Amino acid sequence: MSLIPTAAGHAELFAPASYVTAGRQTRGLVVNGCGPEGWKGALVPETMYGLDVAPACNIHDWMYVAGQTLADKEEADRVFLNNLLRLIVAADGPAWLRWLRRRRARTYYEAVSHFGGPAFWSGKNPDTQLITAAAAAI
Repeated sequence: MSLIPTAAGHAELFAPASYVTAGRQTRGLVVNGCGPEGWKGALVPETMYGLDVAPACNIHDWMYVAGQTLADKEEADRVFLNNLLRLIVAADGPAWLRWLRRRRARTYYEAVSHFGGPAFWSGKNPDTQLITAAAAAI
């Protein structure tokens, strides 16, 4: 997957070519900002101390849907952190605010890195490969 810069405000973010060339309507079918769909998504802010980070979240969502391997998931997570940091640098602001935002960005990264597996693998395994938890315990 090649990554190319795309404008988001004053930041240059990395995104797969398929994300950049997809229309807004197509992207809207795939991405949902920061956090999971549903009520749990409301618990994850789209901003970090006033900075809109939804563009980084949307690219991450796209890469999760497009990815097929564990390496793809890990790349999506690294690109997510990189894009969050690019947004923070472009926003400037006082050093204490940049520090708080970087700390929050690291928290977002660790969350997707450690707990994003179910979201990444959702819908990618054929039913013939799935077994019940009881069968797996044998």
